[in-house]
Amino acid sequence: MRWILSILIVLFLIQSAVAGPVRIKDLVEFDGVRGNDLVGYGLVVGLDGSGDGLRNAPFTEEIMSNILERLGVNVAGEQFRPKNVAAVFVTASLPPFSRAGSQIDVTVSAIGDAKSLLGGTLIMTPMNAADGQIYAVAQGTVIAGGAVAEGDGARVTQGVPTSGVIPSGARVEREVEFELSTLTDMRLALRDADFTTAARIEVAINSEFGRRVATMLDSGTVGLDVARTGARSVAHALGRIENISVEPERKARVVVDQRSGTIVMGDDVRISRVAVSQGNLTLRVQEQPLTVQPNPFADGETVVVPRTTVDIQDDDGTGLAEVPDGTSLSEVIAGLNALGVAPRDMIDILKSIKAAGALHAEFVVR
Repeated sequence: MRWILSILIVLFLIQSAVAGPVRIKDLVEFDGVRGNDLVGYGLVVGLDGSGDGLRNAPFTEEIMSNILERLGVNVAGEQFRPKNVAAVFVTASLPPFSRAGSQIDVTVSAIGDAKSLLGGTLIMTPMNAADGQIYAVAQGTVIAGGAVAEGDGARVTQGVPTSGVIPSGARVEREVEFELSTLTDMRLALRDADFTTAARIEVAINSEFGRRVATMLDSGTVGLDVARTGARSVAHALGRIENISVEPERKARVVVDQRSGTIVMGDDVRISRVAVSQGNLTLRVQEQPLTVQPNPFADGETVVVPRTTVDIQDDDGTGLAEVPDGTSLSEVIAGLNALGVAPRDMIDILKSIKAAGALHAEFVVR
């Protein structure tokens, strides 16, 4: 059943890979039109006894003291050990062209030994970018996606209760300085660099405007002369360009995940004629120590006598099988299926075929 499921996954992804043209907006990033990562250090309160142990997380006590002092509460020299607070990191991505007053989602993650953030409230937390400036302030109720139940002898955890989100939990306070309207030239950066795809994007844009406004600079960059587009503004030109459809070119690639046994192949994967033999050798060592005690009221000591059982099992395997030349992906799959092995064994076979120089594709192991 797992082998059939793996083949169905491969075939589904193959159909997706040859689905047809793709919009330029899904293939490139426009130079300068990008988000910015934000991070802050704050405090979640209102937890039901699942917060940080302040002896194990002294930074929680420090930030709590700072917040109380800013609110006019003097706690110098006081000893307090609440269990309903937790120190957290707050992260977010500031979208391009975000304006002051708009709201963005944030992620809250515990950094101490808190057991859960469920039901907690994040106190006002400034969020900084890489330049050290504050661009947003976060606050709100944390939505945690997990649960914890424990007793004296057992503990059950479902999901990750020490991490949560606050939808629209941060308000933008500072805008990123970027004047799109003043640009006369722009670069389109391909997410997957490829000379053929870049050339097709160049041809498609020039055909759309009826003049040479785009130039391929390298496999990952297409230059754009915004002034020659004749659009009313840079935004109008980009809005017209991003919806142009282009058929991208993809590298021949085989991606395998050894943990789940998943194999994914691209449409351009080819295998030269090769012979494959596969077998399994299993070595089993089992320890069953025997305790020997002296007779009652006799002099002696209790000793442990080792008992070891060793077994070697050599399976027949598949024998020597021929995988013919694959002129199409369906023929490659048919040749590999003829070996009749499990997905995890197929991963080893593909690695060996690649090492023999018969697999003509990039081999990616995750």
